[in-house]
Amino acid sequence: MKVLVTGASGYLGGRLCHALLRHGHVVRAFVRRSSDISCLPPVGGGDDGALELAYGDVTEYRAVLAACDGCQVVFHVAALVEPWLADPSRFLSVNVGGLKNVLQAVKETKTVEKLIYTSSFFALGSTDGYVADESQIHPEKFFCTEYERSKVVADKIALQAAVEGSPIVVVYPGVIYGPGKVTAGNIVARMLIERFNGRLPGYVGYGNDKCSFSHVDDVVEGQMAAMNKGRLGERYLLTGENASFKLVFDLAAVITGTKKPWFNIPMWVIDVYGWASVLFARITGNLPLISPPAVQVLRHQWAYSCEKAKVELGYNPRSLKEGLAEVLAWLKTLGSIHY
Repeated sequence: MKVLVTGASGYLGGRLCHALLRHGHVVRAFVRRSSDISCLPPVGGGDDGALELAYGDVTEYRAVLAACDGCQVVFHVAALVEPWLADPSRFLSVNVGGLKNVLQAVKETKTVEKLIYTSSFFALGSTDGYVADESQIHPEKFFCTEYERSKVVADKIALQAAVEGSPIVVVYPGVIYGPGKVTAGNIVARMLIERFNGRLPGYVGYGNDKCSFSHVDDVVEGQMAAMNKGRLGERYLLTGENASFKLVFDLAAVITGTKKPWFNIPMWVIDVYGWASVLFARITGNLPLISPPAVQVLRHQWAYSCEKAKVELGYNPRSLKEGLAEVLAWLKTLGSIHY
């Protein structure tokens, strides 16, 4: 099939393009002209599949429409994945406006049979004290980040589109980690780099946080399974093991044979550091690793069950220990960490 992937130059989108090509599909990668496409294979044919580029931005409807032309499947992966931006309106223009453009383009393009929209666990809301499934709808009582708010708005649009007959399947990854680009979407790799280079000497908080960790290649397999097996209008959590970042650091120490952190950094200290980082970011233009919205995320739990995806899609996430062993070896090979 001919498959369109928006956000193809990103951390997740790039891995998805490689996997689709290995399965023999013709992949049209939708990227901005300013995008770093070094994560993508060479353009042209090959033994497995063929890659072609389509240039534009998801906020430009005509570009999205042209990219959809002749495609049977669309993977909408493009998103702004940052806990903080100096201009928060960009979250709505990209994460909400981009989805609206894709939905309209799919409707206008008669060849598209299925749209797989990659949302986020944030769209379902926090799960303080329990484990949620796909039936959860965000209560919209509070939002830790503007990114979370934008994904909730987009989720409502996606679900309404399904009711109106759009051939959409929505997937919700957890905290994505694994080898690949070290971007804001790969927060685990970034924190491990800080940890092993001595810039994050202790645990962040006291281990009360909980996230559902998803290896990037497991998410890719889940996305492709949603293309092949996903029922139209359904939601699927592509999450994994529910754990705290304290456990991530402990597992990393066991895997590498290094010492575990011996103290906890209180959240109020992280919060102060976050505000200082934001001030520095406004001066330099460089996005901070930690910001007050990110601290708010760590004050809550985000634990989910992927049982539905296991049953209906054959989704089979690896353990956090197995995934971290791969990430740590990869970071060591890059020279980003030493142990």
